[in-house]
Amino acid sequence: MKPDDFSGFLIAKSATVEGRVQGVGFRWSAIEEARRLHLSGWIRNADDGSVETYFEGSEAAVDAFIAWLRKGPGGARVDAVTFRSAIPTGAYRGFVVEP
Repeated sequence: MKPDDFSGFLIAKSATVEGRVQGVGFRWSAIEEARRLHLSGWIRNADDGSVETYFEGSEAAVDAFIAWLRKGPGGARVDAVTFRSAIPTGAYRGFVVEP
């Protein structure tokens, strides 16, 4: 995406990604993608084997990340993704792994 594609209102989503998403580089690939899209937020492994994430940015960037989460990186297998709307906080500067 070009920087011009990131203009507009800030929106936020959270998601739970299920499948073979732990131990396959999913979080690190997601961080690279989120940073490429200029998103802020976090990602973490959940105890049940899923991955949870919160992300905020322009509508175009959020939509692009949603599409990426639905397929994930090579080596991962995404079986289901549950998205929830969230209220953008602006609290995050960048995209990080949370414990």
